[in-house]
Amino acid sequence: MPLKWNVIAHLEVRSVDPERAPLPITETGYLSHFHQPGTVEALGGDVVAQVTAWLEEKAESKAWKTYVEKSRQYRLF
Repeated sequence: MPLKWNVIAHLEVRSVDPERAPLPITETGYLSHFHQPGTVEALGGDVVAQVTAWLEEKAESKAWKTYVEKSRQYRLF
């Protein structure tokens, strides 16, 4: 996670399989997130675990559950 301009840290999240698939934190499959330097380290330093927890938390939202339900392809037979 690169430090930009010595005042903010930057995190990019994108879906890869399939590419640009919606995620609970972004409808486009891509999110550019700026935050204070040291945030990841203050929360244990494991950025993958933190993003995973963020995705899991947002996946519990009513909006995401509605999206998933509407996206299901049902079998006719």
